[in-house]
Amino acid sequence: MKTMKKALVVLFVSILLLCSLSGCAEGSKGVKLDPKSPVTISVWHYYNGAVMNAFDQLVKEFNETVGLESGIIVQGSSMGTVSELQTAVLASANKEVGSQSVPNIFASYADTAYTAEKKGILADLGQYFTQEELDEYIAAYIDEGRIGADNELKIFPIAKSTEIMMLNETDWAAFSADTGCGYEDLATQEGLCLVAQAFYEWTDAKTPDVAYDGKAFYGRDAMANMLIIGAKQLDAEIISVDKGVATIRVDKASMRRIWDTYYLPYISGYFLSDGRYRSDDAKVGELISYVGSTSSAMYFPSEVTMNGETYPVEAMLLPAPVFEGGKRVMVQQGAGMTVTKSTPQEEYASAVFLKWFTDTESNIKFSALSGYMPVKIEANNYEKFMQVVSENGISQDEISRKTLEVAFEAVAKSEMYTSKAFPGGTQARSVLERLLQDKAVADRQAVVDRIASGKTHAEAVESFNTDANFDSWYTQLDEQMQQTLSLEAE
Repeated sequence: MKTMKKALVVLFVSILLLCSLSGCAEGSKGVKLDPKSPVTISVWHYYNGAVMNAFDQLVKEFNETVGLESGIIVQGSSMGTVSELQTAVLASANKEVGSQSVPNIFASYADTAYTAEKKGILADLGQYFTQEELDEYIAAYIDEGRIGADNELKIFPIAKSTEIMMLNETDWAAFSADTGCGYEDLATQEGLCLVAQAFYEWTDAKTPDVAYDGKAFYGRDAMANMLIIGAKQLDAEIISVDKGVATIRVDKASMRRIWDTYYLPYISGYFLSDGRYRSDDAKVGELISYVGSTSSAMYFPSEVTMNGETYPVEAMLLPAPVFEGGKRVMVQQGAGMTVTKSTPQEEYASAVFLKWFTDTESNIKFSALSGYMPVKIEANNYEKFMQVVSENGISQDEISRKTLEVAFEAVAKSEMYTSKAFPGGTQARSVLERLLQDKAVADRQAVVDRIASGKTHAEAVESFNTDANFDSWYTQLDEQMQQTLSLEAE
């Protein structure tokens, strides 16, 4: 009886989805599909592990329900890494010897989609969705997908992530009890710096016979996000794009705020970046907090190994800090799906699949299994999310559940933002990713060397805490960013 009821529910949902696509059929000039002669849709992605398993599971469900009823078969293929997928797509677009045919759908970040758009291979997805349907999605996610001079919808959101703060609650508890620092002190960048300094001094005091051996408190993944979102919080936009034309404005005042709250604490030993990712540093006790992607929360350590000893730790998830007096802006990230130009039937079928995949229930299933966030407004609700998870018997680990709970609340209270693509976008992000970080790492080592030569901590740091040092870095940043405007897409 229970199986029959579930089958009826699936059939009912399938009928509703097919009915909802009547507007899609009208938008595609009356395209009709035949279940007796199904259309096969190829999807290329870069997923692996849990995310690939989640995607494959949803594709199977689609093929057995809506796809079966409407005459669509979806075939997903992992092309390896993001860069390998990009290489394969561009090789197909250029019809290089040995390349495969261009897929119907491929996962894409904005820069890759921009290059593909310049080659004229992307379909406008706006013709397959009514405005009422698009209004069901988080507006910033749809807006991100509008690229090119005509501002057409070329990238469709299927899952997103943002950033949150992850904290080793076990080690924090002892520090907090001794110093009185609380979670509320981590709400702002300025408060974070004060806490990190207090942590360094607290750990330094534990070995009074060894000077200046305090531990770092905090680390940061994705430096480009820190600069782009930090500037936006301070009402300055580094990269703005209008109809495919980019403008770069590196605001000096906002860059100084970022310098003071990242570079200075970093060279002082309060912040750290040693491993490939900050979760690596947390695993070996080199720091106890970091800001990283919500989709990477599953990598936060459940135990820490330090000085040959291993002990379990609990995680606390908090919103990413913002600047004092700044706007609450959060990064939106995660690849969308682009549909390539093909036959009317294949384009329409691709839209049917994307519409089903981002339906509230389907998208929540994918999110719960992959760690990404759903894209519809209705689905970004913790109660609704947990209802779908419970009804479908989906098992979630505790940290993933906590991450999404914090993220949903933060997204509801924040402006979501990402910079749009332009020909030199990849190079611009590279400049933002490395320039401040490379200098912070090099100058931190110089501070350590000066302390070893006999200078005090304050004396060693003071040498780098000058307006001239900041001005030199700022000028270099501005020059390198402006140079990216002259670059052309491949």
